[in-house]
Amino acid sequence: MNAHDAQRSDAADSGLELGVIGNGSFGALVDPRGRIVWGCLPAFDGDPAFCALLSPRHHEGGDFGIELEDFAHAEQAYIANTAVLRTVLHDTRGGSLELLDFAPRWRRHGRFYRPVSIIRRITPLTGNPRIRVLARPLADWGARVPEHSWGSNHVRWLLPAFTLRLTTDVPVRYIREGLPFVLTHRMHLVLGPDEPLARSIDGYVEEALGRTLDYWREWVRYLSIPLEWQDAVIRSAITLKLCQYEDSGAIIAAMTTSIPEAPGSSRNWDYRYCWLRDAAFVVRALNRLGATRSMEEFLRYIFNLATHDGSLQPLYGIDFGARLEEHEVESLSGYRGMGPVRRGNLAWIQKQHDVYGSVVLASTQLFFDQRLADPGDAGTFSRLELLGEHAFALFEVPDAGLWEFRGRAEVHTYTAAMCWAACDRLAKIASRLGLEDRVAHWRERADRIHATTLARAWRADANHFSASFQSDYLDASLLLLADIGFVPSDDPRYVATVEAIGRELRHGDGVFRYVAPDDFGAPDTSVTICTFWYIDALAAIGRRDEARALFERVLARRNRLGLLSEDMAFEDGEGWGNFPQTYSHVGLINAAMRLSRSWQEAS
Repeated sequence: MNAHDAQRSDAADSGLELGVIGNGSFGALVDPRGRIVWGCLPAFDGDPAFCALLSPRHHEGGDFGIELEDFAHAEQAYIANTAVLRTVLHDTRGGSLELLDFAPRWRRHGRFYRPVSIIRRITPLTGNPRIRVLARPLADWGARVPEHSWGSNHVRWLLPAFTLRLTTDVPVRYIREGLPFVLTHRMHLVLGPDEPLARSIDGYVEEALGRTLDYWREWVRYLSIPLEWQDAVIRSAITLKLCQYEDSGAIIAAMTTSIPEAPGSSRNWDYRYCWLRDAAFVVRALNRLGATRSMEEFLRYIFNLATHDGSLQPLYGIDFGARLEEHEVESLSGYRGMGPVRRGNLAWIQKQHDVYGSVVLASTQLFFDQRLADPGDAGTFSRLELLGEHAFALFEVPDAGLWEFRGRAEVHTYTAAMCWAACDRLAKIASRLGLEDRVAHWRERADRIHATTLARAWRADANHFSASFQSDYLDASLLLLADIGFVPSDDPRYVATVEAIGRELRHGDGVFRYVAPDDFGAPDTSVTICTFWYIDALAAIGRRDEARALFERVLARRNRLGLLSEDMAFEDGEGWGNFPQTYSHVGLINAAMRLSRSWQEAS
């Protein structure tokens, strides 16, 4: 194996030690040595031109790498408070280089400039580093090498829905043929739409870098962060921001598909869509930090989705698409060869009735936050009432639940509680708007759901709430009953349920979502959001020191850049599941906000 093959092999073994770059139009994942290994174009739901993460079967490539000859080691970090990623590569002869990766984003002409573009700036630092630039996009989910052409300063690839152009001051032949060369001065690579660059490339890159750094620093500056764990919260907030598709306002669950929830489990799902529940959690977390624009954009997305009767699916495409047909992709063998790779998600056909409460909860601040230029009014409220009508009609109707069981339906306690939340918040919004008849209407409905749920979900013999009206088992979503206000945190029934979950679902420093076997057998990994829910619940019931200690240990299991996937292995904390997972970063933010000492304590 030569040095370049070894570098690619080692990078493939790095797991989910990945960085994310993006700008609200698309996203890409970068491995520890600066190789772009995942990126769908021209948007999150597009063809993954960069698909090396999922191991193309038939062709080399699906990546965009800067390979250093005689590679020795690398360092990687974000420039503080930004989405600009810095990688430093060192060789065995004392040579080194710096690689900056980012997607341009700044305000221009009263709107955001956020092209589908990756900018890479390569700077020699020491010695005489010898590199190859390997730009090898694939097409049709890794099934073929796209047609390409070239000119004096660019290379073009014809992708299925996008013509990709690489403009550069690296000699084009070096890129076409993968020739090694000594990096003697700074060089630039601008990957994006098939548009000529009408100015010097170095001038454009320097301006784009400066403006993008300024944008992110300004955005972070106005976050209402906690005193403690500031770096972790800021990185999570930026990551959530990167997962919103600003054309429509949709918020994706993660940027990837088919990273298995556990090794060899076949729990491989496509998360490049907008789950209304997950998106609502993101909105509420960003609202807590004062970043309310995401809420406004998400509600624009919701109101574009809404049917004439207000019914909603659990998830939709970022383009408002309702049919997300699920297929297995033969041309990719999977993450570490662990298939199948799936495109689409069959959950779109499921009934998950908690979605109505999720959307109403995410919308509530719109009516109370006086900072907003366009607050909620009676017209907005009437649209939300349609969702409340569905919540009331469906709270006792079996559904697949938030864990999306494919083989059974029950009346899930969390679903019923979220239907209560929809009616409860509508009563509060009506009161805010002075609509007293609607206050009475929604309060009566909320009270009926509340009484029914308490009667049917409490198990006196086991001394805990049950996951569903028909069962006696526990699931981690019960930890949220206090957070949404369904019961107070000092309610003995809630305290007993938290303690039961600690006994039955906690394993080491992780928490199962449930332990009962499902359609794919018994779960093998902890779901990271469940662990954060448990931490939050511990603090709520007064076990704050224990919660803080567990929170610190979970933070230590993030990847080196502070990012989280969906799941963690219990034994070694390795990340599994799709990446970066919005749910997980929501949990981190919420737990940090609850656990942190106040700013007053520092002054």
